[in-house]
Amino acid sequence: MEQVIVEAMPRTDRGKNAARRARRSGQVPATLYGGKGGAIALSVNAKQLGVILRSESGHNTIVKVKLSGEEHAAMIKDWQVDPVKGVLLHADLVRVAMDVRVRVSVPVHTFGEPQGVKLQGGIFEMVTREVEIECLPSEIPGEFRVDISELMIGKHLRAGDLPYDHEKIKLVTDPQRVVAHVVALRAEEEKPVEAVAAEAAAPAEPEVIKKGKKEVEEGEESAGTEEKAEKPKK
Repeated sequence: MEQVIVEAMPRTDRGKNAARRARRSGQVPATLYGGKGGAIALSVNAKQLGVILRSESGHNTIVKVKLSGEEHAAMIKDWQVDPVKGVLLHADLVRVAMDVRVRVSVPVHTFGEPQGVKLQGGIFEMVTREVEIECLPSEIPGEFRVDISELMIGKHLRAGDLPYDHEKIKLVTDPQRVVAHVVALRAEEEKPVEAVAAEAAAPAEPEVIKKGKKEVEEGEESAGTEEKAEKPKK
């Protein structure tokens, strides 16, 4: 993987005002940490970081941070972006040793039209867009590209099916985890015409209860009238 130079300078001023001044000058507040050294507050070139994040390898790119005449191999661990303006606000850089294996997440990209979509009318679904691996920093792939042309309905592309060098790369993600598949269209279940007609013909429950109650009340009134009529005979 090609290494990229990132120019940096120590950052002594802290606070929001200092951060704004740094951004106006084309710099981004950052922190370099990890490895054998302590945490260092930096100001790094915003344009260089933007190019790295938009590159194919993205945040997995190994960069050389040039600071006070020294170079530190590092990766972009985290970053913040203004949700409105879309500009970088802050970045975290973590030191890496080129002879020590690291864990990173690598994106999965597919190409080709699945046969299950083309011939069977299915739907292609991407389930997992990144997988986690462990390898040396120099062996980190920019992406996993997979041809899905032969994928049929009911068939799955799993993490263990991805093409990678098993001697150099260890797959941390469960090999059985589904990355992509083709599924059939689900037809909406409709009620039979007879069932719909039966439901329409059936009387509503409140009407039955009301009618029965009325008949009982009428019967009670008739019985009461008869009792009143019999009393004078006594």
